Order: sequence, then structure tokens, then C-alpha cells
Amino acid sequence: MFDCDLHTHSRFFHRRPEVAAGFDPLGARATLAVAKTRGLDGIALTNHDFFRPATIVSDACIPGIEISTTQGHLLVVGPNPPRDTVPGELTPHEAVELAHDRECATIVAHPFRNSTLRESDADFDAIEINGKHPENRREIERIAENRDLSLVGGSDAHFPFEVGRLSTRIDADEFTPEAIVRAIKSGRVEPVVRDGPLLRVLGAVYNRIHEEKGHV
Repeated sequence: MFDCDLHTHSRFFHRRPEVAAGFDPLGARATLAVAKTRGLDGIALTNHDFFRPATIVSDACIPGIEISTTQGHLLVVGPNPPRDTVPGELTPHEAVELAHDRECATIVAHPFRNSTLRESDADFDAIEINGKHPENRREIERIAENRDLSLVGGSDAHFPFEVGRLSTRIDADEFTPEAIVRAIKSGRVEPVVRDGPLLRVLGAVYNRIHEEKGHV
């Protein structure tokens, strides 16, 4: 059994992949270090629309990418995620097909933030309870049950201190990308929600930020 945050980023900022690319391994190490102090076994690194192998600084880092589809964000985790995707270009069906062709699992990210991905009939493997929006947990649980999707958790951390607010308990014999993909697809996963005064304050801050951005 392993505990992994399936939604983290190695950057504190949204920029093109080639901008400050050397920062990514540093951000990954910092995020992983905080994850370890919080008792996690590892993290999935899911940067926006790009994946670089150099970001995988440890066996405790799972490759991934967060694809900006035409309907919202889709997490792709596994041994061979796509290197680059164009934001807003791929439909949900195209993104899922691309991920599955590369032996990865697909997860609907923050389904109630600036997204209609949950309404697509694409063949997703899982849906996420997002660390910045845990208040949507009951609705997401109903979607998972109605559509027979695995239910996972991820912090959506862009800063190391955010990591682990939500994570995923994974029933697997080994901590490898292949084993994690199998566990997600077979439903041998469950979200882990951590709470506390600091995290509740952060949640309120996130909600205000996303409201101001119009991300609803």
C-alpha cells in the first residue's frame, strides 16, 4: 500500500515549457521533500501541457502531464505521458485515446473548476477530489459511482507547502508508474483527505482567487 499525491507541479508559475526549464528539477525535489515529511511515498508530476523526463528526479516521482482539453483539464499519469500538448486543441476523447495509447491512466482534474470535462462521455479511468476544492467531494463521489470511475485525490500543489492536502492511497505491490496505472484502472485506490486550521485557511484563499479569475 502506498500514499501518493497524484496532482503536483514542479513550477510556481505558468510559462512555456522552455522558459526556466532548468527550474523544474529543483521544484520537483522541493515538492518531493515536503511530501516525504508528510508521510507520502511519492508524487505524480503533472505540469500544464508538457512533460520532461529530467523532472523525474527520483523513483518516488511518477511521470505525468495535465492536458488542457477543449472542455477542461485532464491528468495523465503513467510510464510514457505525451511530451507536449497544445492548450485547448485536444478534445477529451482525443486526449484519452492519446493517454491510453501510451499506457497511461486518465483522471478528470478539479471537475467543478472552469471545466465541463465531467459531462464528457470519454473513457476516463478516474475522477479527482482536488485539494483546492474539497467541498465538492460529495458531488464527485456521486459522479464516480454513477460512471464507475475510480476516485482519487490530488493537492494540485504549485508550491511545495501545498503538497499532500489530498492524496491517494494505492493498493499496489510496488511503487512504479505501471503498477499505479493498473491500480487506478482497477479501482484499487481511494482518496486521503487531510484537514486542519492552516489547510482550511488555504482553502478559503484558493476559493477567493478562483472566483476572481472567473474559474467556477
